[in-house]
This record gives sequence, structure tokens and C-alpha cells, in this order.
Amino acid sequence: MEMKDLQKEYRANDKRIQDLTEKYAARYTTKTNAAIYKLMTLALRAELQNILVALKYEKLDTAIDAVKEMTQKFYTIAAEGNQTIAPTLKEYIEKLEYLFIDAVKIEYNYYVKREQAKAEQAALREQMRQEAAERKALEEERKKIEAEEAKFNAEINKLTEMLTSADDNDRSAIEARIAELQGQLSGVEERKDEIAKLQNGKAGTVYVISNLGAFGDDVFKIGMTRRLEPQERIDELGSASVPFRFDVHSFIFSEDAVSLETKLHQALNEKRMNKVNRHKEFFKVSLEELEKLVHDTDPTAAFNMTMAAEEYRQSLSSDSVYTDDFTDTDDEEEDSVA
Repeated sequence: MEMKDLQKEYRANDKRIQDLTEKYAARYTTKTNAAIYKLMTLALRAELQNILVALKYEKLDTAIDAVKEMTQKFYTIAAEGNQTIAPTLKEYIEKLEYLFIDAVKIEYNYYVKREQAKAEQAALREQMRQEAAERKALEEERKKIEAEEAKFNAEINKLTEMLTSADDNDRSAIEARIAELQGQLSGVEERKDEIAKLQNGKAGTVYVISNLGAFGDDVFKIGMTRRLEPQERIDELGSASVPFRFDVHSFIFSEDAVSLETKLHQALNEKRMNKVNRHKEFFKVSLEELEKLVHDTDPTAAFNMTMAAEEYRQSLSSDSVYTDDFTDTDDEEEDSVA
């Protein structure tokens, strides 16, 4: 159910609780019994609110147990106070418990949906921030490329004019220089076309990376960047909130990188680690299976099968050396004491 439907269902369940409470209130005619019943229902409602406020992930069973403990506690207290109303109280509380558990389940589902929406909104804002930064970087790069292109064209035009008055000896050197500059200009123009593709909003690079030290074996992140140099994005990820740099297993350039990324994510949907926030792009999958998927998707894509994890392995090695040195020192001290 969506959040609006859950809100509607919660109100309907709350109405059922209110109707049940009013129905049983009519059974208590004396002031004492009516007062006991009224105080008990007020306290039950307050206890339910406390349980609902404490709801968190993986706490549904705990909340349901709390409802059962709470209703049993109130029945015991009320029944000990007046045995004449115990049978009707037992009947009322059993029905109320069922409705309270429904309230907990509805509220829990609403909580999960709300937290999921928050996570998705935060991820979307981060994505928008990244895209804005990438667009700015592309625009700056485009201006540099155009300035470089203008310099090459100016120099070629200058040399072309020189050809009209050059003698045979100079003509060969000038033509050779023009040919060299035109070759370099061709490379600049290719770079300019690449930037234009990246600026169209679809082109980009899909990356497959791992971080053995941070996440362990067979855990990979599959994401997408529009950076001209995708390694810059990987370096950025490796410097934020993780202890070690990422290893790159594949860079796949595509004119529709968003669709390519989506295709890979869908193929690995069952391997997704975070089932709640789908913007968390981590998957539990073997290296061999991932390589096959990448090659099936793009046969031209290179794939690195090595999880180098240099910083992580160096850290382990440093710990081992430190431990050995410390142990050896202790042994020497013990030998000298002996």
C-alpha cells in the first residue's frame, strides 16, 4: 500500500477502535466501573502511542509483543480491582488487542515507506548535485577545447597564407607543419564531439568497482558518471566515508549510459544488498558472474578480474609486521629475565 492508502487505513482502524470502546462503555452502568473502564481505555491508548513512536526497522515483532504484554497487564490490574467486570473486560481487551496489532502493522509499513521516500529524496538530491557539477565541468572543458580549436585553426590559416608566397624549399616544410597541425586538430575535434555527447544528458560511463577492505568479497558497486575522466568520480567515492580506495573492474562508455546502468541493475536485482533504498547501487555477486554479465551486455567492454585492494592489503601487512615486532620484543625481554 502507498503512504496515502496506509494513512486512510490507519484512520479506519482507529475508528474501529473507537467504536469498540464506545460499545463496551455502555455495559458499565455504575460510576465506579465506568470510571475504571474510562481510565483503562485512556491509558491503553497512551501506551499504544508510545509503542508506535518507538517503531523502527526490524522492530515489528518487538512492537507486537509489547502490545500483547501491555493488554495483559491492563486486564490483570483491572480484573483484580473488580472481579465483577473481569469477563467483559477480557472480551473487550482481546478484541482491542487485535485492533492494536493492526495499528502497529499499518504504522510500521507507513514508517518503512516514509524512510524509503526520505532515502530516495536524499539520493535524488545528491544525484542532482553531482549532475550539476558534471555539467559545469563539461562546460568549462568545452570552452577550453574551443579555445584550443581556435588556436589550431588560426595557425593553420596563417601557414596557408604563407604558402602563397613561399618558395619551393619552404613550401614542403610549411605543408608538413600544416598536416601535423590538422592531425592534432582532428584529435581536438573528436574531444569536442565527445563532450557534446556527454552534454546531451544521456551519454556517460557506467563503472563497476569494488572495495574489498570496506565491503568484503563479492560486493560490487555499479554506477554511472558523466565525467570526462570517470576515474575522477571513483577517486571521489574512495575519499568519502570509506577507509580504502576502490578498485575499477570496468569502465563502459555509452551514448545512453542511464539505460545501460538500469539494464545492469535489473539483471542483478535479486543480488541487490539494500532492498529498501534502490539508489544504493551495491550488489552481492561473484566476480565471474559479473564479468559474464558485462560481456553479454557489451562484448567490447574490458573487465579486470583482479581485486587488487592495495591499500587494504598493505594495511594488513603493516599490522602483521607491527604484531611480529611487538611479539619479538616481548620474547627478548622474557629471555633476558630468565
